[in-house]
Amino acid sequence: MKPLAGQVALVSGAARGIGWSIASMLIAEGAEVWFGVRKATPELEESVVSLGGERKGRVLELDVSSPDSIEAGVDRLLNQSGRIDILVNNAGIVHDGLLVRMKDEDFLDVLGTNLVGPFRLMRKVVKAMMKERYGRIVSISSIVGTTGNAGQANYAASKGGLVALSKSLALEVATRGITVNVVAPGFVETDMTGILPEKVREAALERIPVGRFGTASEISHAVRYLVSREAGFVTGQTLHVNGGMALV
Repeated sequence: MKPLAGQVALVSGAARGIGWSIASMLIAEGAEVWFGVRKATPELEESVVSLGGERKGRVLELDVSSPDSIEAGVDRLLNQSGRIDILVNNAGIVHDGLLVRMKDEDFLDVLGTNLVGPFRLMRKVVKAMMKERYGRIVSISSIVGTTGNAGQANYAASKGGLVALSKSLALEVATRGITVNVVAPGFVETDMTGILPEKVREAALERIPVGRFGTASEISHAVRYLVSREAGFVTGQTLHVNGGMALV
């Protein structure tokens, strides 16, 4: 039997990149996985079903910046699947710029998606997990949530806040068999990093001791451990996956 057989998972921001990789990995491990995406398309539905059939891979329209979307989306999941065992908060946005020129909406939009959205999702799903006395919550932060980064005050604040939020919830639900952890990637090959100017990529590579960007699969395998039953003694922790770029 596969290690996650019988479990139900929700991954936000699962249409591509790291989110797609995590959701696909969870299906391969035997879980029934809901791919949270802002807009469902027939092509995406077909791709998800092809991974594990209609009962293993499902698409869920989920805008984490909208409280109504979160309520409706999680209610649909619970009504159809009956439970939720795993939540992976992956959805995120960027609106980069120097703080002195940053507009309020650029700061608040990033926090709304990257921090308030996960807070609302956690609040919603943890109630169902507490009834089952079991759950695994993993949030995808970033190394800049620890180190900061010029031009990304909003993004760094949101990702650092996600770590603090996860630690606090971990303490609140530890006795209920629920763990809450964070994976903090460094530079990873995704659509977002793929459009970086060559000079920026080269400068980034010089800061990474292993001499390369990470892969979405490497982030997925970090998540795989944290959502496993074997990780039941690990909670409130941040697993940094950054090729040695920052040793924290």
